[in-house]
Amino acid sequence: MSRWRVAGLAFVFLWFAIGGVAHFALTETEMRIVPPYIPWPRAAVLVSGVLELLGAAGLLWRPTRRAAGIGLFLLTLAVTPAHFYMLQRPELFAGVPYWALVVRLPVQVALLALIAWSTSAGPKNAVSR
Repeated sequence: MSRWRVAGLAFVFLWFAIGGVAHFALTETEMRIVPPYIPWPRAAVLVSGVLELLGAAGLLWRPTRRAAGIGLFLLTLAVTPAHFYMLQRPELFAGVPYWALVVRLPVQVALLALIAWSTSAGPKNAVSR
């Protein structure tokens, strides 16, 4: 595994480990970004926090890394409506500058790409025995 891929994997691990903990440490804050059409926002925040922590842990063990990457990729897609909700209702997030709400979307795309790349099998060894 290249140093760049390890660095990408470390970033993804830290992103989801810290984010997962935040779901429990800052539950009320996390609940604010859940769109109103999602039922049981507290449960949604707590379940997604558990999934983030499980996914981060899965990245650490090579046999589960790919599955964890797929799970984190899908989870990231699943929470994307929260970013659109924040962009549609910026007045509810007065402490967050509008530019930061806009930047969240390309960051989400970059995160998806990093998850896919860093957790993929990578190129096969050119020399086989």
